[in-house]
Amino acid sequence: MKRNPPQTQEQAVLRLARKRRLLRTADVAALGVPTVVLTRLVRSGKLARQGRGLYCLPEHRPSALRSLAEVSLRAPRGVVCLLSALRVHEIGTQAPFEVWLALPPGVIPPRVGSPALRVVRMSGKSLTEGVEHIEIEGVGVPVFNAAKTVADCFKYRNKIGLDVALEGLREARRARKASMDDLWRYARICRVANVMRPYLEAVA
Repeated sequence: MKRNPPQTQEQAVLRLARKRRLLRTADVAALGVPTVVLTRLVRSGKLARQGRGLYCLPEHRPSALRSLAEVSLRAPRGVVCLLSALRVHEIGTQAPFEVWLALPPGVIPPRVGSPALRVVRMSGKSLTEGVEHIEIEGVGVPVFNAAKTVADCFKYRNKIGLDVALEGLREARRARKASMDDLWRYARICRVANVMRPYLEAVA
């Protein structure tokens, strides 16, 4: 098979980078372009390396949520959860330096140096219900909705603190980002209805 000349290969990679914002090594390989082209583009300043196997155009300023997109590309079976999901929904005052990710049991977390990753294990409806997809820098990122996130905060209160769960509940209700019906529904799915009951009644 005849390969395109180096200049044409570089142009193809740069076109894809403009389209996708965050570019994976696998995306380049799918073009039939050798990955050494990425090295040349980085050395020439036409691409910037964003982490293990991730690249972008140098003029693309990262959004505050880029780390979620980076992790989502590396862990396609994961769902952004807990403190990171609170941040997505602009609920509460948490500003986590880690990406909180829900993964099924047995799935090996991706090896990432940065951003730091905090994994919790979920299965069944706890993992599949309440998932919505948002776009961050051209990447579709699965994240739990506001009501499911609040219920998760109560379920994992020993990891993040009851005060965080209470703040999340109050803020979600105040900003009307979670209805009482949805909160009750996800409280039952997460098996924390009895724990949440007095707090739900207080904010009803």
